[in-house]
Parts: sequence; structure tokens; C-alpha cells
Amino acid sequence: MEKEGKSDADNRSTITVNVKFSGRSIRVEISDESTVKHLKSLLQPLTNVLSRGQKLIFKGKVLVDEITLKSSEVGNGAKIMLMASQGLHQGDGPIRKEASNLPTARRMPEAMRPKRDVPQVPVVKSQLERWKATGVVALSECNLKVLPDEVLTCGPSARVLDLSHNAIQHLPAAINSLSSLQKLILNGNEIMDNSLSWEELASIKSLMVISLNQNHIATLPPEVGTLTGLRQLHIAHNELTGLPSEIGLLTSLEVLKVNNNRIRSIPESIGGCVSLIEVDLSSNLLVELPETISKLKDLKYAFAPIICVVHVRLLVQALYLRNNGLKSLPSSIFKQCCQLSTLDLHGTEITIDVICQIEGWENFDERRRSKHQKQLDFRVSSSGKFDEGADQS
Repeated sequence: MEKEGKSDADNRSTITVNVKFSGRSIRVEISDESTVKHLKSLLQPLTNVLSRGQKLIFKGKVLVDEITLKSSEVGNGAKIMLMASQGLHQGDGPIRKEASNLPTARRMPEAMRPKRDVPQVPVVKSQLERWKATGVVALSECNLKVLPDEVLTCGPSARVLDLSHNAIQHLPAAINSLSSLQKLILNGNEIMDNSLSWEELASIKSLMVISLNQNHIATLPPEVGTLTGLRQLHIAHNELTGLPSEIGLLTSLEVLKVNNNRIRSIPESIGGCVSLIEVDLSSNLLVELPETISKLKDLKYAFAPIICVVHVRLLVQALYLRNNGLKSLPSSIFKQCCQLSTLDLHGTEITIDVICQIEGWENFDERRRSKHQKQLDFRVSSSGKFDEGADQS
């Protein structure tokens, strides 16, 4: 009895290729029947270089997207060189040789870093009196490692607490003694996941703004949802990989800025943030947006995607999605978001020839050109050049 012929699956084999990129050797296991385009998609999360920004070179020849590795004579152990096009990346940029703990974009400028060998600036009586009189506790760049006890004596007099660009790792629970605090600014410190007591912050009913840019926060706890009076939350240039579903409980939140993190998806519960005005999700690792973004019929202005928001009362004009791994937009975004006048898709997989095929493009294009002309008429724009909003194919 004759043996049956081998199936296509039997003819396939898994190979390991070594991709050289920026001083690194990246090992990838892949079927030899996979296309070069598929290999690029596997390399995108490993390098942060978008697929269309990758040029793969094997034995002096550029590999073609639609051709299989087997047909390209790429076998087991093959060495491939990856060359990246400038600007075509997701997140903070291409992942270079592992020589530092933090991406460059998250590092504090040298001039702003607290000097370890310099003593903490002491609090003097006149300073304390000024804090109580003005309500503004200004302690930025004072080489602080802990919150001075004198700050807590301000009690209900303090409205703004600026501790930016120090080396603070922890805020005491007694921070709630500042019962009239409205703004808490902790940019450029050593804040980590367990550095803050969110429950104690929530007990400060007057607190409207929290700014934690340039820290080391990887996870926001569910307790963040207890800050129901919060209007602005800034956590850019951290290490976030996502947002908790409880973010949707912040019904007073107007500004959410979490750009330059490692966020891969946004919880649909963000639809509960019915007061959102600005959302910045640029330079993250988002690969898609849900169709529910098109429910934002009154959308005028936002920084990156606002998702699944209903009962909207937004007052914005632009949508910034730069440097994410986005490959498509919701099909009804232009048709239903009829106030949208600025769209930034540079450094994504979505090119100008793709977005101009989406229904409603003509009306959107008319709005954005009208806005650009008004900026020129009133000399608001520093450049007369019109930005298409996306890269050419």
C-alpha cells in the first residue's frame, strides 16, 4: 500500500534566525513558510520599530515582504541585518543595546537631578510663613529625599504642593492633613508603585490635580478610582503597561496624560470618564482602537484615543496618536466625530493613503484645512506649512 503524500504542514519546519539590530542579536523562531512581513511583525515588539520602518537585509539583498523565508533562501541559523527608518517607531523609540536601566526619554536631564552629595535645603521660618500666606508650598529642586515635617504644619493653608525634581520615594499618610490641597506635583522624583497612599489622597476632597511625570510607576492601583473629585492626572514618562478598570470611576476627570509609557490597551471602562477633555496616549504600544471611539460624536480635541465615552461634553479639537503601533482607525471615526479637526498619526502604520479612504474623510479634510487657514490669518501658527497628519506610504 502506497504512503499518502506529505501535507504542506509536513513540509514546513521551524527555523531560528538571528536578527542584528543596534548592537543586539535577536533570536526569532519562525516557520520557514512564513513571509518576511510576518517576521517584521514579530520583530516590532522586540525592537519597537514599526513593520513599515524595517528594512531586513540578508546576504546583501533586501528581503521582500510578500516572499516566504524559504523562497528567500533564509534557513536555520541565518543572520539578518535590520535597518530602521528614523521616526517609524512605537513607544519611546527603538530598543537599543541594553546599556541603561531607563529609556532616554524617561531620564531626567542631568541639570535637574538632585545632587546626592548636596544636603537637603532646610526650611526656614520666613519660608513657612510665606507658604501659609500664599497657600503655595514650593520645594522643587531642593535635594529632598523625604517630605519635610514643616510642610504638614501648613494644614488647611496649603493649596499647592510642588515637590518636583527631588529624590522623594515616599509620601507619608499624614499628607491628608493638608485638607485644602488642590495640586500635588511630584514630577521627576523616585516615586514607585507603593510610594503613595491613594486612599489618603482620596480623603483630600479638594484635590484636583496630581502630576507624577518622570517617575518609576509601573502599575496604578484600583484605589485610584476613589479620587472621584480629581480633574487632572499626569503620569507621562513612567513605566505603565496599562490602566486599571477603576479609572472609569473618575467622573470629574478632564485631563488624562499618560504618554511615553508602555501601555498596550485601554480599558473600556474609560467610558465612565464623562468629563474628559484631553487624553494623551501618544508614544505607547497601542495597536488598535475600538469602533466605540466613533461614539464620540462631539469630539473636538484630545491627545490620543478617547475610547468608549458616552454622554460626552468634550471641548477639544485634535486627536494625537503619534508613535503607536496602530494599523487602522475605526471605520466611522470621520463620519461620527464631526468636530474633529486635527489628527496626528505620524510614526504609526497608518499612512495618508489609508485614512483618505475612510468614509467622511472629505468633511474632516475641509475642517482641518479651514482651521489651518485661520491659524495663519491670526498668526497663531509659527509655520505656514500644512501638516497632512500622517506619513506618506
